[in-house]
Amino acid sequence: MNEQLREKLSLLPGKPGVYLMKDRVGSVIYVGKAKVLKNRVRSYFTGSHDRKTQALVSNIVDFEYVVTDTVVEALVLECNLIKQYTPPYNIMLRDDKAYPYIKVTNEEHPRLEIVRRVHKDKAKYFGPYPNATSASETKKLLERLYPLRKCRTLKKKVCLYYHIGQCLAPCEFVVPQETYQDIVKEITHFLNGGHKEVVADLRQKMGRQAEQLNFERAKELRDLIQHIERVMEDQKITVIDQVNRDVFGYYADKGWLCVQVFYVRSGKVIERSVNVMQHFGDAAEDFMSYVEQFYYQQADIPKEIVLPQGVDSGPLSEWLPAKCLQPQRGQKRQLVELAIENARLSLEERLRLLEKKMDRTLGAIMELGQTLGIPTPKRIEAFDNSNLQGSDPVAAMVVFIDGKPARQAYRKYKIKTVQGPDDYASMREVIRRRYLRLLREKQSLPDLIVIDGGKGQLAAAMDVLENELDIDVPVCGLAKDDSHRTSQLFYRDEPDPVGLDRHSQAFYLLERIQDEVHRFAITFHRQTRKRTGLTSVLDDIPGVGPTRRKKLLSHFGSLAAIARADEEQFRAIGIGSALAQLIQAHVRAVRGEAEANQSPLSSVHSGDEAQ
Repeated sequence: MNEQLREKLSLLPGKPGVYLMKDRVGSVIYVGKAKVLKNRVRSYFTGSHDRKTQALVSNIVDFEYVVTDTVVEALVLECNLIKQYTPPYNIMLRDDKAYPYIKVTNEEHPRLEIVRRVHKDKAKYFGPYPNATSASETKKLLERLYPLRKCRTLKKKVCLYYHIGQCLAPCEFVVPQETYQDIVKEITHFLNGGHKEVVADLRQKMGRQAEQLNFERAKELRDLIQHIERVMEDQKITVIDQVNRDVFGYYADKGWLCVQVFYVRSGKVIERSVNVMQHFGDAAEDFMSYVEQFYYQQADIPKEIVLPQGVDSGPLSEWLPAKCLQPQRGQKRQLVELAIENARLSLEERLRLLEKKMDRTLGAIMELGQTLGIPTPKRIEAFDNSNLQGSDPVAAMVVFIDGKPARQAYRKYKIKTVQGPDDYASMREVIRRRYLRLLREKQSLPDLIVIDGGKGQLAAAMDVLENELDIDVPVCGLAKDDSHRTSQLFYRDEPDPVGLDRHSQAFYLLERIQDEVHRFAITFHRQTRKRTGLTSVLDDIPGVGPTRRKKLLSHFGSLAAIARADEEQFRAIGIGSALAQLIQAHVRAVRGEAEANQSPLSSVHSGDEAQ
């Protein structure tokens, strides 16, 4: 700990507040609240910590703090600052959107809509629903059952919804306000458990229609019943009272935290949500941070919030107009235990998936490093060339970090110094340009370079790296068989291919890298060939200079599009009908000549060489 940090720690006040931990570049990496700032902040720099907390502490270089009057003020300020800075070591909700509600608008002719904010506008709100799918399904069901208008603005005449009985058509007919009031009451009753009565009524109607041999109508009613039961299915868990409450449970393991929420409305668990995230502090504290953010700026707060035992819910209970309970027995305790069990199962499932993913990525690069006898190659850069009988030669580089593609680091190269189809010279140029730049800019070199090609391309790349640039980086080449599949792995100047199990994770990783760099190079070459071919044709047209050529390229993008365009499309970019006709005549003539002289051509790629 440096002297400046030690001095700041000695000056911390014994008051509640919020602290902001910063790294060496001044970025906020963690925001926390404290009842007593001096005790809480000092605890990070004294005593021993587990590996998770140590990861945070090792990056702390400085801190700031804000004193508040109460812990509740600190809680609200903490939520604000977390949203402002999105610190990497804080627990954060998956997104900052509120949960969706179904709203019956307060208008002369009300309608249903899905919203994420509850306003004091005298409208009716139902929810919240933990996800948009639940809200959307319920809204669609209500629209089939209750004939509120569907359009945002009234049409001039009735639409299909009126004819199928799903709208009262206020656009043509007068609808009394009492009718709308009755519909809203029915919707409220339906969502509060009255759907069973609706289903019973529909079953009677279905029976009558079947007796009258109206089988199509009976089938429609049967499908509607099934839809209601699917959307509004009875819950296995019920509570005797009718209190609205949210029940929380959490489970932590291996640096991950899972939070499960049960939404109890009118005595039934209507929905649940689950979030799995990494955490770096005490599990109970990080869980409460999640709960506090969960209700931050939330409009609809239930009457009860039920939490597991052993968490500090004091600030939350002071802040929210709800009872914060930690039940020790009874049905509410059973609900908490059920939420905890669900959180445990969800986290264990996530960890199993992570382990499989780890085998496919980190496990693969560790195995590759062991096979080649090098340290684990965390950053791999791979190269491939592409040209069409020597025309428009290009190269591409893709980057894999920890076994996963880092697309923001991909690079494209137009070959500048090579004439004709010379893949070896093209590989020399792109390797020289890439790593000469890294040396000049003093950037880090990769842990492994992969060349999509056999011994020839590999030798060309190594010659530039070792003899011209004096760089000692592991280099390997990937050769393909006659079926264009990854076949052999060559390492540096070793004469024989490296023995690698074709069913190993390392082999699958190399296959993915080769496919990705090949795809990236081919795509770039096609784009380049399309552009250069179109440009050369346009250069020969009288009256088409650089400015018009650029507009034509940008607007149409291909000769075919120009050939079939109408005058309006040319006029949109400032080209009159006479010049448009001249351009189209020239383009059609060129295309006709090309089709008459067309011969089969094939692309030449560096990865096609097998030895």
